[in-house]
Amino acid sequence: LKGICRQMFGWITSFSDNLLALGTSKKVYIEGGGFLTDITPIRATFTTPDTNNCFDTTIGLNLVNVNIVGHGATVGSFVTFSGVVGPIGGIPQAEFNAEFEITTVVDADNFKITLPTAATSTATGGGTAITAAFQINIGNDISAIGYGWGAGGWSRLGWGSGALTPVVDIQRDWWFDNFDNDLVMNIRNGGVYYWAYNSSFNTRATLLSATTIDGIAPADVPNEAMQILVSQNDKHLLAFGCTPYGGGQFDPLLIRWATQNQPNVWTPLPTNSAGFLRVSRGSQIVRAIATRQEILVFTEGTLSSLQFLGTSDVFGIQELADNISILSPRGVSVVNNTAYWMGHDKFYAYSGRVETLPTTLRNHVFQNLNYEQADQIVSGTNEGWNEVWWFYPTAGSTVNNAYVVYNHLEKIWYYGSIHRTAWLDSSLREYPQAVGGYFIYDHERGTNDDTLPMAAQITSSDFDLSEGEQFLLLKRIIPDVSFSGSTAATPEVTMTIKPHNFPGSPYTNVDSANVIETSVDVYTEQVFLRARARQLGFKISSEDLDVQWQLGSPRIDARPDGRR
Repeated sequence: LKGICRQMFGWITSFSDNLLALGTSKKVYIEGGGFLTDITPIRATFTTPDTNNCFDTTIGLNLVNVNIVGHGATVGSFVTFSGVVGPIGGIPQAEFNAEFEITTVVDADNFKITLPTAATSTATGGGTAITAAFQINIGNDISAIGYGWGAGGWSRLGWGSGALTPVVDIQRDWWFDNFDNDLVMNIRNGGVYYWAYNSSFNTRATLLSATTIDGIAPADVPNEAMQILVSQNDKHLLAFGCTPYGGGQFDPLLIRWATQNQPNVWTPLPTNSAGFLRVSRGSQIVRAIATRQEILVFTEGTLSSLQFLGTSDVFGIQELADNISILSPRGVSVVNNTAYWMGHDKFYAYSGRVETLPTTLRNHVFQNLNYEQADQIVSGTNEGWNEVWWFYPTAGSTVNNAYVVYNHLEKIWYYGSIHRTAWLDSSLREYPQAVGGYFIYDHERGTNDDTLPMAAQITSSDFDLSEGEQFLLLKRIIPDVSFSGSTAATPEVTMTIKPHNFPGSPYTNVDSANVIETSVDVYTEQVFLRARARQLGFKISSEDLDVQWQLGSPRIDARPDGRR
């Protein structure tokens, strides 16, 4: 993938195409059958005379200047040229008729691209039949907030002073939903787009406000939307936080919807079902997510229920809770009609009423979280293991590098480290899909980390006798480890026993409290050892290829051994 992926969405068409939409900071893709197709919308197209002989080469350089008046492009954005006649300055014609990532923006009328071949002469050319198709400008990989130099009004205070209010450049986020076979999408707080399905996937998404659907012209489509979502039961396309009917300034609490079964007609009329309403409290809608009979609407401090009424009002909204928080637009998941989400300093669940989700890892997560990059937090499910995941950036990190998991069946928590920016678990795909860096991954597939060993471990908390008043004398352990699913010839794990005498003691040599390591394989019935300490903990781990294991109920043979 090009760019950082923040959103994935899967659906199956009536023609049995199993499709995955991916939105990155630079592109929009459709994945089907293992192939990626670029459907990034075109922002502007220039032709003759604007593009006549627009290429300027410089001898010895493969950096070529392009002169197109009012191009509107930014560094890193993409442009595709066709109809170029060459060679130009010794660079072959075929190298110009391609897609380019813009290297440098010189000014409003000139930018530079990099070609594979260096020019052998300084020249100007390209012909008079050139078409330049500019894709929508790229977004930010991460959010940036500050009171930077020059951010305020000129000469407001002393020279070089910052702004009184922060400048916020949010990361590029996409939202997707399907409208029958087609795809609707929007940039968070940006434009709304439509991709019409065709079996070759060879068309790009277009602005919904400029798209005719089934012979019907668009009407009053919002120019900006925080999030779009299709109410699948009644086939209304909704925008949460958007520009109002008739135009005007973006309203972060406004909800609008198009008429039923017609996603590009948003003009409210007595003869259609288009309409709007407004959330009564809060400062902005942060997220909307569909459940079985309602759409949950989060602001930064409230939760409301939006429901289809089937009357002339079409939709109605009811506040469910206030004085809550939600830390990220993508930090919420729905499992079995229960919503789970990460708040500012706690986790929540909603299954008819809002509750605080008890967790043993509250301090571990929230005391080591980079709140400046909270927009990156993404939640997803792993239904095969009854899990809800949250990927988040730790303090000092500008990327998601950690996760915390809630097993909603067993009501237990666990955590670890991994880099993932998007996640999708769907019954439409055999494996959960995720994106880390610039690659799409299958999770839960095989026993290895691609071609490398899968490092795995379970570490227990410490345990003791009689509130730690007595020492334990450990004699043996029955490990109860299953290696079902392993393909290694001799799969094994390492069991580490960690005794210590005081809660604050390190796991090092203290009296007779030595860390003990032993191997456990498929034929290990019991392990004899000797350890004496007030507290004991143990870890099961493996770092070998083709090893898969599950821990059952280990049993420990120990007896009280006096006090000290």
